[in-house]
Amino acid sequence: QVELVESGGGSVQAGGSLRLSCSASGLTYSTCMAWFRQYPGKEREGVASIDRDGSTIYASSMKGRITISRDNAKKTLYLQMDSLKPEDTAMYYCAAEPLVTCGMAPLMQYWGQGTQVTVSS
Repeated sequence: QVELVESGGGSVQAGGSLRLSCSASGLTYSTCMAWFRQYPGKEREGVASIDRDGSTIYASSMKGRITISRDNAKKTLYLQMDSLKPEDTAMYYCAAEPLVTCGMAPLMQYWGQGTQVTVSS
């Protein structure tokens, strides 16, 4: 059974930083791992993704303020977020896709439960 567990969310003032982590268990191989976020009443949107070889894709909304990384040995995904803005307030989700590379915009097969990020002005 695959389980993705996010951590590191919380409340921070504008301009602050947070580092999200996502620990994957039961997943023997993941090609693409990604972070998404969701505003209340809205669909999830991609934030950043990273392939097993380290290739990354960033959404324009947060590009320049975030860094996605992964530790394949630890089966852990990270998202370093800096210069946070109130509009970054959302639920952040980790996702994994075993077979398809991020560049193919796959429908992610596995999802975490999310971690809330709140940025106050």
